[in-house]
Amino acid sequence: MSTFADLGIAPALLNAVNKLGFTTPTPIQEKAIPIGIEGKDLVGIAQTGTGKTLAFGIPMIQRLAIVKGGGLVILPTRELALQVEEEFKKIGQATGLRVAVLIGGAGMGPQIAALRRNPNVIVATPGRLIDHMEQKNLRLDMVKILVLEEADRMLDMGFAPQLKKILAQITKDRQTMLFSATMPSEIMQMASREMRLPLRIEVAPQGSTADKVTQEIFIVDKAQKTNLLQKILSESQMTTLVFTRTKFGAKRLARSVRDMGHSAVEIHGNRSLAQRTEALSGFKTGRYRVLIATDIAARGIDVVGIGLVVNFDLPTVTEDYVHRIGRTARGGAAGHAISFVTREERRDLQDIERLIRKTLPIRSLPNLPPPPPRPAYTETNNRTFRGGFGRGERQDRARGQQGTSSSGRDHKYRSRG
Repeated sequence: MSTFADLGIAPALLNAVNKLGFTTPTPIQEKAIPIGIEGKDLVGIAQTGTGKTLAFGIPMIQRLAIVKGGGLVILPTRELALQVEEEFKKIGQATGLRVAVLIGGAGMGPQIAALRRNPNVIVATPGRLIDHMEQKNLRLDMVKILVLEEADRMLDMGFAPQLKKILAQITKDRQTMLFSATMPSEIMQMASREMRLPLRIEVAPQGSTADKVTQEIFIVDKAQKTNLLQKILSESQMTTLVFTRTKFGAKRLARSVRDMGHSAVEIHGNRSLAQRTEALSGFKTGRYRVLIATDIAARGIDVVGIGLVVNFDLPTVTEDYVHRIGRTARGGAAGHAISFVTREERRDLQDIERLIRKTLPIRSLPNLPPPPPRPAYTETNNRTFRGGFGRGERQDRARGQQGTSSSGRDHKYRSRG
């Protein structure tokens, strides 16, 4: 088995890696780092939680000390951008690396100031990057190393037009590294257009789940889901990440979990950047035991020690199942994933099993209290039975269907997260 010292990493960066406590590279790091250091284009396919940030970060930082130009990392979410910035600063501190982060939900002023400091690397979401391009705050013709992280998610979120516009401004004389956990045909078409004879690295078959994640299914009525979650949380004291399909559902479920007596917080597209950052920070430090999230948190969020992932709702996009449960069992640790499936969702379950190439065990429901009775029909609640919604929920659904972003582009979720 290789060590980081065997990968051709420069001494200053190798020392930084050693100080961070990393000794043995993950499979994607072992294969990608030497290729990246050589300046070759590559397409890397690996499960979430396998260290892709170092797999492209180390080569980018090392080569930027040689080539004249800058690096650009494009990724789908604000949280992932902040995580990549943190990793880059850790490993690039010894080289004096300067990083600018361009994301929606944060003020333009500090970002413009960071750009004026002539950063070596820009980490950006597509929408905010285009905002700065249109305001002529930066030029991309000096980008010599480009990384597309979670490229399939960016296309799934509707970023294809933005990516096309961005790529048109970057010189073809560049190194491109593309990373993702899955690689649909659209991504390969992009690779063939935008990359020069890319080497494909696949350390796990597409749709593979981490080896140490155990998985199980409960077939449950929709009205019993909250009671089942209460039962699970009361029997387990593990740090738990719960996924819902909608923003309104996440907010409502977080309130219910707090009413159960658990410390809980939600994260979704209607939360501000400051609220989302605080929620993740509190979840990482143990201030909150339960994080209720939409698929905004399914990719690239590196939180150590998540013992349990609960799919309160199945994902809208089948492939997101792999990314959701990939939040546990990170770095070789063990983890568990539980999914709630209604009888109407049997076909969705079959799609997931076909993707991961395994049949998931169905567990018998524990004894649960009956769901609360529906309120009697009266004139005051007549709107409820007609399917009406209060103003807040109407707005939430409208925003979810249209996508939300302070820049107007950063978050167009198919899953309405």
